Amino acid sequence: MKVLIAGGGIGGLTAALCCLHFGHEVTVFEQAAEIGEVGAGIQIPPNAMKVFEALGLSDDIARRAFRPSAIETRMGESGAPIFTIPLADQADMRWGAPYLHIHRADYIDVLQQALKNTAPQSLHLGAAVSAYQQTGDSISISLSDGREVSGDILIGADGIKSAVRTQMLGADKPVFTGNMAWRAVVPAKALGKHKPNPTACAWMGRGRHCVTYYLRRGELVNFVGVVEREDWTAEGWSIPGRPEEAFKDFETWHPVITAILKNAAPEQLFKWALFDRAPLPTWTDGRAALLGDAAHPMLPFLAQGAAMAVEDAWVLAREISNAERPAPKSLAAYQTKRLPRCSKVQAASRANMKTFHQRSKLGQIKTYGPMWLAGRLAPSAVRRRMDWIYAEDVTKD
Repeated sequence: MKVLIAGGGIGGLTAALCCLHFGHEVTVFEQAAEIGEVGAGIQIPPNAMKVFEALGLSDDIARRAFRPSAIETRMGESGAPIFTIPLADQADMRWGAPYLHIHRADYIDVLQQALKNTAPQSLHLGAAVSAYQQTGDSISISLSDGREVSGDILIGADGIKSAVRTQMLGADKPVFTGNMAWRAVVPAKALGKHKPNPTACAWMGRGRHCVTYYLRRGELVNFVGVVEREDWTAEGWSIPGRPEEAFKDFETWHPVITAILKNAAPEQLFKWALFDRAPLPTWTDGRAALLGDAAHPMLPFLAQGAAMAVEDAWVLAREISNAERPAPKSLAAYQTKRLPRCSKVQAASRANMKTFHQRSKLGQIKTYGPMWLAGRLAPSAVRRRMDWIYAEDVTKD
C-alpha cells in the first residue's frame, strides 16, 4: 500500500517507520525546510518505548537519552516530597520497558535517520500538504510547492493546526485553559549545588506547577513551568520569553527551581498558552485519517501527547495491513481501537491540571495528603494508578 504522510514530526516519522515495518511504501511531506534543533525535552514512557523496541530503535534512543531513577512529586515552595515511584529495573519489570527522557531534536534525529536508512527517498522537506481529494480507489494531495501526489491512504500527522483535519472537520474551536507555560533548557553544571534530583519531578503549588528532568545523558536540565494567567494567549510554543518574567512567576519557590530560571539563557526560554480541545467526533474520511495531535491534542499534564501518537502509528500501520478489507474500513478500525484510549488520556491530562494547582491550604491537604500517605504506606498502589497507561503494549494486540 502506498501511504502518504502529512507531517515529519514524532508522529509522522514513527508512522512512516511503522508502515515500513509492515511492508508498505511511504512518503512523508514536512513543511519545514529542515529539521533541526527544535523544542526542548520530552519524556518517552514505557508504553511508547515498546513500539520502538518492536521497530528495533530502543538502543539508538537509549544511547541519546537520560534514564531517571524515579518519578516523584514535591511541593514547589518547600521542596517537601509527596511521593516517589522508583524506576530503572523495577519499571522494566512492571511496565515492560524503560522510562526515558530525551531532547526533542535527538528524538526526531533518531527517527529521521532510521527512515533515511530504510527508505532514503521517502522524506520531502519544504512541502506542506494543503488539501486532499479522493476517488473510490485512491487519494491525492496538493502540496504547497504546487505538486500533486497520489497514494492509497493519507495520514494527517500535521499537528494541532492540521490542514488535513481542517478539511475533514472544519476549523477547530480551542478553549484557553487560563494557563501559560514556560519551558527552558539549562546546562546542569551551571546549577551547582541546586541541581534537581535525577528524576522526573513534578513540583506542585498554588495556581502553578513545574516539571524538571535531565536530558542528553545528564548534561542538560529541562524545565516546564505552568502558571495560571489570563494575560498571555498565544498558542505557539516557540515564542521567546524574558527570564526576569519567568523568575517572577516562581521567585518564592525552592532553590532548585529559582536556580534553573536564574541560569536560563534568553534564547533558550520560551512560553506558550495552553488550549484545550474536545475529542473529535471522527478521525477518518474515507482514505484519510488523523494521527497524534491532529486527532487528539492533549494538555501536557501526563506527558503522553507524543506517546499516544507513537501508539497510534503502530495500530494504524497494523490495521491497514489487513488485505481482506478496503483501506477506508481499515482506517475506521484504527479509529475504533484508538479513540477510547486517547479520549481517556485526554481527560486524565485535563484532570491533572486541577490536581497540580491546588490554591488553598485545605485543598492541598485534601489532595496531596492522601498521595503522601499512599506513597509511604502503599507504594505499590501508587504504581498501580499508572498501570493503565504505562503497561499498555499496542504491539501485542
